Amino acid sequence: MSTTFAPHAPAPRVLPGRNLTLGLTLTYLSLVVLLPLSAAFLTASALSGEAFWAAATAPRVLASYRLSFGAALLAAAVNAVFGGIVAWVLVRYDFPGKRLIDALVDLPFALPTAVAGIALTALYAPNGWLGGLLSPLGIQVAFKPLGVVVALIFIGLPFVVRTVQPVLEDMAPEYEEAASSLGASRAQVFVRVVFPTILPALLTGFALAFARAAGEYGSVIFIAGNMPMVSEIAPLLIVTKLEQYDYAGATAIAVVMLGISFLLLLTINLLQAWVRRRSTGQA
Repeated sequence: MSTTFAPHAPAPRVLPGRNLTLGLTLTYLSLVVLLPLSAAFLTASALSGEAFWAAATAPRVLASYRLSFGAALLAAAVNAVFGGIVAWVLVRYDFPGKRLIDALVDLPFALPTAVAGIALTALYAPNGWLGGLLSPLGIQVAFKPLGVVVALIFIGLPFVVRTVQPVLEDMAPEYEEAASSLGASRAQVFVRVVFPTILPALLTGFALAFARAAGEYGSVIFIAGNMPMVSEIAPLLIVTKLEQYDYAGATAIAVVMLGISFLLLLTINLLQAWVRRRSTGQA
């Protein structure tokens, strides 16, 4: 006697209307992301190959690339280190004022970028509170490339903290206690237990902080000084060309920035995927 089993009924969808929601999603992404990017490429295509190369590789433009991407990478790296430390302290320790510090981490999200730039300039200017202390030591922050890095660190810190913090909250302290009970030192516990767990989140926070910093404008122009070949960022150069009605030249710089940003973010995402596969294989 054979027994037949009725096929299981498909689980009901929480959000019905797959075709409708998929169509709305694709339409929204096309209008918000793909259409503006296509417009930038179409405007840049109005230039000939030689004109595009001349606009995108002028000495002043190359200097702005170096400052924008170099400062963004450096600021993201600093935030990856100290943002991880801040997240660790907020998760693992209890101390007076913890909620206040936790709320202050989100301040760069809520603060207008122009206000942040003015505040940092007033703080790090040669006659400012911190600038006055650093100037006798020969360290000038405001109106120098170092000021750009400081501004980008300020606006990028929350991305790392808020990315790493949930991972640390889900990580049970028992794993660290078990490793310590087996004779592992504190450094070994961090290297072999904690760091592999938070590394994918650190890379994600690094990528988010870099993406935000690479195109940052409002908080940088006040503290940078905006001197060509010294402290002029690429977004400011784009705005300058737009004010001169050089739309093709502005979009040429924008297309190059888009391509470099895409390649760097792709590299970070591939590294992140490799780390996750490696950690899953070792588990």
